[in-house]
Amino acid sequence: MAFLRSDPEAVSALDGAALALRPFYAGALVRVEGGWHRVADPLRHPVDALASLLPDNAVGSAVDKLRVGALRLLSLLSSPYAFLTAPETTALLRLRNFGFSEAMLDRFWRPFLGGITFDRELNVSDRLLTFIMRSLATGQNCLPAQGIGAVSQQLAASLPPSSILLRTRVERLHIGSGGAASTLHVVGGGLITARRAVVLAVEGPEAARLLAGTGHEASAPSDPRPTVGTVCVYFAAPKAPREEPILYLNGTGTGLVNNACVPSAVSPSYAPPGQALISASLLSVPAAGSALDPRTAAGGVALAEAVRGELGGWFGAEEVSTWRHLKTYAVPFAQPPQTPPTVLERPVQLSAELFVCGDHREAATLDGALRSGRRAAEALLRQMQAGK
Repeated sequence: MAFLRSDPEAVSALDGAALALRPFYAGALVRVEGGWHRVADPLRHPVDALASLLPDNAVGSAVDKLRVGALRLLSLLSSPYAFLTAPETTALLRLRNFGFSEAMLDRFWRPFLGGITFDRELNVSDRLLTFIMRSLATGQNCLPAQGIGAVSQQLAASLPPSSILLRTRVERLHIGSGGAASTLHVVGGGLITARRAVVLAVEGPEAARLLAGTGHEASAPSDPRPTVGTVCVYFAAPKAPREEPILYLNGTGTGLVNNACVPSAVSPSYAPPGQALISASLLSVPAAGSALDPRTAAGGVALAEAVRGELGGWFGAEEVSTWRHLKTYAVPFAQPPQTPPTVLERPVQLSAELFVCGDHREAATLDGALRSGRRAAEALLRQMQAGK
């Protein structure tokens, strides 16, 4: 997961310097017509952006590239969170109405925006498009030097060590009322007592499971539509395809892999000296029981080899043959549904004793998850203050 340096909640809640954020190149290399074609942020890489306007760049027309700049500018004209309640349509319809050519939609917007929202059809709300464009205009896409886990580690560092239990799955809840304590039943038979309140900070499907039977499942529920998933496949390589810290996009409209990157080219700490870490992302999880189902041993091997073969066409079969498969992560619940109509600011307090947060309460971004957590904490503190 990448980290947008300018996200408002991240700026206020996190110490960016301590995270040692390392930026990606502000642009991408797009695989089109058997070659790589560059798109670039005109303010951060003006020479590259000018070069991308030339006729030999197959990603889109010069007018398309200028429209990207205009869309970026428009995203800055409103306050950071005005997008939450703005009139909405799909991202695809908005981009078409803005005048982008079908070639630009297929070769750039589908792999780029689709890679962020896990929806290559671009049927997500255009509210997300506004937020993403604003975030990229005001900051950079980065990786924390020690991985995205450094974010949660930093947030937890200010708490007493004994207050955090790891690898402890809650099996069911009992929410008290009228001053009675709530209880959390954990796998293995343990019991945790919550004297004041319970805050559910889990993904939408897990929140729905835990709320079932508590009497609160109908209280401002999350979007019940199917979630979207992704698969990330990692390889170790003797060297990177190129040392540039850039995103590689599949603009062909075919194949399994939507995008790839070399995290170790962004931050060398992601791989041992003399090696490179390669990451490839798919926009959905292959169907259970299929030949490429990563949740089975045989399917996982087959999927990794299929991805390797596809990337061989990108970077050269001989080079890719030296890569060693490290791990495949299937994430069925990567994001909640975000197709219109959306409610991107859902209540976080369900009762005096129960609060819920997560990206299913906001826009499904790291910023949204952090913001919902802050809103839940503030609501709990207000409740505690009122109870004194």
